[in-house]
Amino acid sequence: MLDYLIMLNELPINIQITNMEETLTTTKYQIIAATKAHLNMVSDIVALIEEASKIPGTGIALRTEEYISKKIERNKAIIAIHNNELAGFCYIETWENKKYVANSGLIVSPKLRKSGLAGKIKKKAFELSRERYPESKIFGLTTSLPVMKINTALGYVPVTFSEITQDKEFWQGCESCNYYDILVRTKRDKCLCTGMLFDPNLK
Repeated sequence: MLDYLIMLNELPINIQITNMEETLTTTKYQIIAATKAHLNMVSDIVALIEEASKIPGTGIALRTEEYISKKIERNKAIIAIHNNELAGFCYIETWENKKYVANSGLIVSPKLRKSGLAGKIKKKAFELSRERYPESKIFGLTTSLPVMKINTALGYVPVTFSEITQDKEFWQGCESCNYYDILVRTKRDKCLCTGMLFDPNLK
């Protein structure tokens, strides 16, 4: 459920929202909305999420193959491809009858550190969220300063946990995070993550 940037020193790219019909392509990678054609990469996505979760300070939650497959099948995921292999991934979650949307599980292959890829995936996921849920508030929890910078450029602002979804299922997703005990001890008031929110009514 948390935004994740595998390289903490990666700087955000210029955040200019592009049309979802446009495929972001460079000589290194392609960033597109995931389709059923990408279901063969689900095991690689789950493995990369698990690898990322082991790095201290990331606070990323584990996800099953079934969970990731459903995100792809329901047009709620962005995937990056590099030489026909998985380069990065991010998915969309909705909460409280679509009142809130989260762009979660942002991961990047270690081979593409410092490439600016994470910022582009995040931008594409944000754009997909705005197109599918234009009235929804978009929020995220992150421990990464670069992700915070990317979010800020997209219009997010830091908020307390009380200003994002209170859906119990969302918070249950934090149970697989290494820092869940902090969340429990503080009665869900604070953790290592920073809450950030984009409110379409304030843009």
